[in-house]
Amino acid sequence: MKAVFPILFAAAALTACSGSGDANGSAPAAAPVAAVPAPAGKSWTEVVTKTEEGYRMGNPNAPIKLVEYGARSCPTCGAFAREGFQPLTEKYVASGKVSFEFRDFLVHGAPDLALALLGTCGDPATFFPILEQTYANQNQFLDKLQGLTPQQQQTIQGQPPLQAITTIADAIGAVDFVKQRGIPEAKARQCLSNQAKMDAVAKPTETASAAGTVTGTPTFILNGETVPNVVRWSQLEEALKRAGA
Repeated sequence: MKAVFPILFAAAALTACSGSGDANGSAPAAAPVAAVPAPAGKSWTEVVTKTEEGYRMGNPNAPIKLVEYGARSCPTCGAFAREGFQPLTEKYVASGKVSFEFRDFLVHGAPDLALALLGTCGDPATFFPILEQTYANQNQFLDKLQGLTPQQQQTIQGQPPLQAITTIADAIGAVDFVKQRGIPEAKARQCLSNQAKMDAVAKPTETASAAGTVTGTPTFILNGETVPNVVRWSQLEEALKRAGA
């Protein structure tokens, strides 16, 4: 990682992860696409692949490809996930019409990095269950993060990056969280202290920031085009329907 991501604690910082507004519905709607049967004995929601920048769920050849750049400590992302993850996966991904790729965007620096390192610590099959549960329990992480004393914050700021990430993960209960979801503690700590893994997890943020592709979270990209001002499930579902889902 070329630079240390800032460690943010202020409540204001943890809410300023996205703008708001209505999705642009001016583009003509596409013709509906047909459902695609899943492989025998499986659901498309069980087909998960590691991609260059994230993890993809669903039919790899789906005609409608959805990408989300999200931050695990972003309240807007959390609210969207708690409302939209189930209908997105069960109605659209399961149909084979839509694939869903999630890419971590570290909008809040070190807290997001700690959660992302742990969230990518297992095999691909564990990625989306841990992501969904992270958002379901997000408020607990944020409460602990914002409850750190000034002395604790100062100590973390003075630590080397890998040590600081581990300290934050312990402070917010993230190591225990993934332990309860099948990631052994020794493996979790190995992931938190792995510089190469840290660089890999940080790269999508650096790339998207440099390109100007992502300026806030969540950001949704549908078939290669950014869907503007989407922060609620109803807005994204409208865009999916217009794309033919």
